[in-house]
Amino acid sequence: MRRERKTILRIAVAVAICLVVGALSGFATQSSVDTWYSTLNKPSFNPPNWIFAPVWTVLYILMGVAAGIVWGYGYYHKWVKTALYFFGFQLLLNASWSILFFGLQLPMPALVVLLVLLILILMTIYRFNIVNRTAAVLMIPYLLWVVFAGILNFKIVQLN
Repeated sequence: MRRERKTILRIAVAVAICLVVGALSGFATQSSVDTWYSTLNKPSFNPPNWIFAPVWTVLYILMGVAAGIVWGYGYYHKWVKTALYFFGFQLLLNASWSILFFGLQLPMPALVVLLVLLILILMTIYRFNIVNRTAAVLMIPYLLWVVFAGILNFKIVQLN
């Protein structure tokens, strides 16, 4: 029972961290959505702006639950520690993409960061799977959304 409580607490902390990173990324995004971003040529499959916040909120919650599950196995374990390092690095890159793309209005460098981010997400999923399969599976929607974001980012670079 004690381990379960620790895991629940770690999931809550991890979700909170992910949501804070998401909120900070949202500030960078909001600064350009109605101005610079609205002036860009976008592909026909570009979703409406309102969809991004709810999708990212759900993804950050899933990511946090996944990280919390892995953390629940104990940080002293080398596989847990390695998996969480990869998770932390990809989370930082996630935030830096928003800053580059929206905050600094640099779609091409943002695309490069996004490609590295995809590699780190795959490595994180691989590492999470070593510790807990459910945690790895919880990261798959995030991976798919970032692939979609990468395609959008690429098309925006192409069209502008």
